[in-house]
Amino acid sequence: MNKPLLNVENLTKHYAVGTGFLKKSIPLVRAVEDVSFSVEKGETFCIVGESGCGKSTVARLLMGLVQPTAGHVLLNGTDIAGLRGDELRASRKSIQMVFQDPYSSLNPRLTAAKIITESVENFERLGRKQREALAGELLTKVGISPDAMHRLPSEFSGGQRQRLGIARALALNPSLIIADEAVSALDVSVQAQILNLLMDLQQETGIAFVFISHDLSVVEHIGHRVAVMYLGRIVELAPCEELFKTPVHPYSEALIAAAPLPDPTRVRSEVPVEGEVPSPINPPSGCAFHPRCPLAIERCRTSVPRLVRMTDGRFVACHVRAPAEEGFAGPTAADEHLQRAVP
Repeated sequence: MNKPLLNVENLTKHYAVGTGFLKKSIPLVRAVEDVSFSVEKGETFCIVGESGCGKSTVARLLMGLVQPTAGHVLLNGTDIAGLRGDELRASRKSIQMVFQDPYSSLNPRLTAAKIITESVENFERLGRKQREALAGELLTKVGISPDAMHRLPSEFSGGQRQRLGIARALALNPSLIIADEAVSALDVSVQAQILNLLMDLQQETGIAFVFISHDLSVVEHIGHRVAVMYLGRIVELAPCEELFKTPVHPYSEALIAAAPLPDPTRVRSEVPVEGEVPSPINPPSGCAFHPRCPLAIERCRTSVPRLVRMTDGRFVACHVRAPAEEGFAGPTAADEHLQRAVP
């Protein structure tokens, strides 16, 4: 069996808040806690959850923009979380990112051609004709006329800017692109165009995506597998179709129940979860979701549930819906890869 393109093992990120005389007295923001998953070549792996659940922190950790407190990020077998200097710089060829804001992520003083080819010129010198040829090819690939290569970002629409950001990400022929809320700032019609563009590029090139979003309708359209995060932890990981058809974790149910219904004549039978996400500085004991969970039992208040594999192949962390055996430490990312196939 082939190894996964990306293997994330027990990824953890804590941020210190303020200072203190004793190390133990310094408060910590537990942004990401013991996250593990894998991504296959040509797969779109989605991460969903409420604001503050750690989605964007995971993206920064995968890109090496911040260093993890613990854990490993294996890209093609190389732990990029442990790379520094030139080695980390070289890894950028394999992994790129499309940011949420299609305007602030682009240098307003550079032309489209320069924006697209800048990353390539970090590794090799390009002549003017080479630069223009590469920029024209990538602009065409993302649906923008090559004649626009000399325009500034301010001369493009929001959707065109996001296409420009995608072209920049494709310039180094990466095997993986991290898309952090890549369509959330766009109109619905433009969102559909960008999503279809990503899917077409994936079919054409075999590129993999880690797609981060709070919009479940977008995830349902583009995703192969979905990880649901709550307060820094994955609480459910399942194939996209199965998750939306039969969510298992109470939080997954609540997220899907809270999604807007496109039909005004339909009435919800479920009541969305109430309350706010707890602070990651002072998370609840046991299962972090138990203060908001209608199914919570005493064990939920005292013991952190482990991510265990269900009989249908999905992974769930819930004492009620997926009780773990005593002494079972939960699956590793390698176990997950062996136990499931990409839809």
